[in-house]
Amino acid sequence: MNICVFCSAADLDDRYVAPAREFAKMIGKGGHALVWGGSDTGLMKVMADGVQEAGGRLIGVSVEFLAHKARAGADEMVVTKDLAERKAQLLARADAVVVMVGGTGTLDEATEILELRKHGMHRKPVVLLNTAGFYDGLKEQFQRMEAERFLPIPLADLVFFAEDGAAALAYLEQRAGAGA
Repeated sequence: MNICVFCSAADLDDRYVAPAREFAKMIGKGGHALVWGGSDTGLMKVMADGVQEAGGRLIGVSVEFLAHKARAGADEMVVTKDLAERKAQLLARADAVVVMVGGTGTLDEATEILELRKHGMHRKPVVLLNTAGFYDGLKEQFQRMEAERFLPIPLADLVFFAEDGAAALAYLEQRAGAGA
């Protein structure tokens, strides 16, 4: 399975790095490929290192203005002209999506992927990996959206909130086996 992971390119606290490293190893040991933003910095680098060290493949999708940060040695690296094309290429190469901790770029990617799923533009499973409670507030907001009927589909059909990498991967493998 090609698992697209959206995450920060920033250097982060170990409470985010250690779980990311473990999740990356699970992806690689499971024989899965990491589809990611292609950066060789921050949490993106942690993910790429862990997947590659565990025997997984790396499929990067960078963007022209960040190409100087792209990881050398990825199995595949695509460089797009802008962020919109980058998001489209990431989704096209993925069988599933995991949103890890990140800033506004990660949030932008997550909301676009969820909006496309909501409208039936893709059926790929989407997981928000809630490391250290990072997405507790967002989860509460989504629950409110569902309760107040802002979501046309049940929240459980839109996104799965996982507390750790093992739960995220188990969900994705189950959904992949069920044809999502």
